[in-house]
Amino acid sequence: MTLPPLTRLELSKMIDHSLLKPGITQAETILGCELAIREQVAAVTIKPCYTKLAAKILSGSGVMVNPVICFPMGYDTTDTKVFATRQAIDEGAEEIDMVLNLGALFSGDYLFVLEDIAAVVEASQGRTVKVILETGYYQDMELIVKACQIIEAAGGHFVKTSTGFASSPYVNEYGETVGYTLDILKLMRQSVSEAVQVKAAQGVRRLKDALEVIEIGVTRFGVSGTEKLLKEYDETFG
Repeated sequence: MTLPPLTRLELSKMIDHSLLKPGITQAETILGCELAIREQVAAVTIKPCYTKLAAKILSGSGVMVNPVICFPMGYDTTDTKVFATRQAIDEGAEEIDMVLNLGALFSGDYLFVLEDIAAVVEASQGRTVKVILETGYYQDMELIVKACQIIEAAGGHFVKTSTGFASSPYVNEYGETVGYTLDILKLMRQSVSEAVQVKAAQGVRRLKDALEVIEIGVTRFGVSGTEKLLKEYDETFG
């Protein structure tokens, strides 16, 4: 038997189980939270309207409540993002995922982007904030570097690749659209200090994908097919 590079629990604690597709119902959210508890993932990434529900289900389980804020576009006003973050915290959020303002970034309004993120970080009251770059939209890779640096300067705890809802030019070896390349993940990892972590989203669908991004230094990844991924781990390593 091949020795695993990490334990099953170590792998599951890198997973943010994603329940964000528009058609996911309340009942499906409940089932997703129950699955997350069984598999002991890091967090459940949920629609903000289900934050209170998820907090009740996940209480005491070791799985964190992780709503998205002003998702997936990120172009809401800063005041709106702050209000949504505070409401999410009041309803039991333990982590926050937000999208940076791409239009402001592409306009070169870096101070606006920094202050927008910093306001959400402050509103999160010490909770982990993961900031999404939406890497599929970038023509200039140096702008990815700049975005990562801004996120760190603003106090963000993670730089994250994608929402999973935007168009992307990247296709994996299976012909599937993904939100990043391995080179982009490497660039993101190199663009921040060790104090900031990297989350890969829109692309980790198989055990091979997970192991590849972990090798780069990714510590969290968004997964909708969590049960399938962990079953593949079991089949591979026993």
